[in-house]
Amino acid sequence: MSASHISIRGVNKVFQTEGRAVIALHNIDLEIPQGQFVCLLGPSGCGKSTLLNAVAGFAPPTSGTIHADGQLVSSPGPERGMVFQEYALFPWMTVAENVGFGLEIKGQSKARIAQTVEQLLAMLSLSDFRQRYPKDLSGGMRQRVAIARVLALDSPIMLMDEPFGALDALTRRNLQDELLRIWAELKKTIIFVTHSIEEAIYLADRIVVMTYRPGTVKRDLLVDLARLRDPASAEFNALKRELGQLVMEEQQRHHHEELRAAAVD
Repeated sequence: MSASHISIRGVNKVFQTEGRAVIALHNIDLEIPQGQFVCLLGPSGCGKSTLLNAVAGFAPPTSGTIHADGQLVSSPGPERGMVFQEYALFPWMTVAENVGFGLEIKGQSKARIAQTVEQLLAMLSLSDFRQRYPKDLSGGMRQRVAIARVLALDSPIMLMDEPFGALDALTRRNLQDELLRIWAELKKTIIFVTHSIEEAIYLADRIVVMTYRPGTVKRDLLVDLARLRDPASAEFNALKRELGQLVMEEQQRHHHEELRAAAVD
């Protein structure tokens, strides 16, 4: 396992729905090295979030194995921090209290917690908002707090489930740049779920395109573009067209399957 920070081998996930088995993931094999930024890309229903939740330990696979940081994943663990789309902040806590909550649970000293919180607030441009409550923040600021809270735990792996999906375009780009800066500085291993082709190209070292159910790996490609990336460049748009075709094939397959199912009914 030493060669890979995250090792996913032969992973299958089956759900029982209304008395029938639904295969969400089928025979997923991925090896992700330390410090790599990987985006999982594909249409809704392709199993991106299911795979991420399996790596997080929230929903273990039906069969196959996942190792993270050299350990078999069977439940959530401190080496894997999760950032959700819906922020998941405690509304009764201030920004500073939210960021420091995990450290308090771990039993760290008040001085250490205060030092870590101040560093992260400064890193994410939140220092002036330390005493605000989540209800008083914009969506972008709430997501900054959610990211800071995960970073406070110093997990070597960050798992991110469409964290910018609900944000406006300008806020989204600002947070993408902020995330890239943090990733370059802290050398985290990141798995990032998105349905945005442009976001995947802008962020990732590597893009894993997944098929519609059952979710399998359709294409696994390295993004050979210099950073920071220009979405207007010819190279960026050539890759965007290639990925767009791959995703569209899966969307069309989904549409045809729905039509066949409707005809049978």
